[in-house]
Amino acid sequence: MTEYLDCGQVVNTHGVRGEVRVVPWADSPDFLCRFKTLYLDEKPVAVQSCRVHKGSVIVKFQGVDSIEGAMLLKGKTVYIRRADAKLPEGTFFIADVVGLDVLDEDGKKLGTLKEVLSPSRQNVYVVEGDREILIPAVPEFVLETNIEGGYIKVRLIEGM
Repeated sequence: MTEYLDCGQVVNTHGVRGEVRVVPWADSPDFLCRFKTLYLDEKPVAVQSCRVHKGSVIVKFQGVDSIEGAMLLKGKTVYIRRADAKLPEGTFFIADVVGLDVLDEDGKKLGTLKEVLSPSRQNVYVVEGDREILIPAVPEFVLETNIEGGYIKVRLIEGM
C-alpha cells in the first residue's frame, strides 16, 4: 500500500484571491474538506480554507494569494496521506482493491480486479481473466473483500 493516495485534481481557479477548484475522486466532496494538509507534487501544502461548491471543492492553499499563483496549480493532482484518512469500519480505498485476485464462491480464480467503474450510485468491478466480467459491488455479489489476503470472493449469477 502506498503512503499517499490521489484524491482529486485542480481543474481551475476560483475567484481572484488564490482559490482553486478541485474535482474530488472520492465518494463525497466533503471527504477532502476533512484534511488540514493536502499534497501537491509530493510536497505538503496547508489548507487555509475548504468548502464544497456544486460538487467540486474550493480550496485556498496557504501561500497562494493571487489568481496567478492559483493558475500554477491548474492540472495538478491532489494527494492525501493514507495515515491521515480515517475510514469507517468495513470500508477501504479503491486503490487497495485494484489488482486483487477475484475468486468465485468455491475459491476458483476468475481473474484480477482491473478497474472500478462508478457509473451510478454503486460501483462496478471490472474483472480481467479468461474473459472480462462486470460485477456490481453490492453485498449480493461481493461476499468478502480481504485486502490482507489479496482476494475478493464473489457470487456470480448466470449471464455474468
